[in-house]
Amino acid sequence: QLQLVESGGGLVQPGGSLRLSCAASGFSLKFYAIGWFRQAPGKEREGVSCITNSGDSTNYAESVKGRFTISRDNAKNTVYLQMNSLKSEDPAVYYCAASVFGTCAQDSPYDYWGQGTQVTVSS
Repeated sequence: QLQLVESGGGLVQPGGSLRLSCAASGFSLKFYAIGWFRQAPGKEREGVSCITNSGDSTNYAESVKGRFTISRDNAKNTVYLQMNSLKSEDPAVYYCAASVFGTCAQDSPYDYWGQGTQVTVSS
């Protein structure tokens, strides 16, 4: 069964950090670009970050630049999203997705999606 599984979400105070993981099973992530997305209640899903299949290019939403870092470890078949300086506007369900196109082009379709992990920021 081909699937992506996110983990690492939870409750953190403003200014705190979390590291999300996106692990693949049933297929190798090394051929895929991986995107992180988030969706807060009542809001549309938004792209947060993306990393190409080679790992040599990344991009970030303006709202998270300088605070979030995406990385990948193909040996572990896992992609990470390090989130620092979390703010009140960051809480959402965070999803990872894999694109066989391998790039982070804005219109690249995503082939596999995880089930999401909840991030809550509260004092």
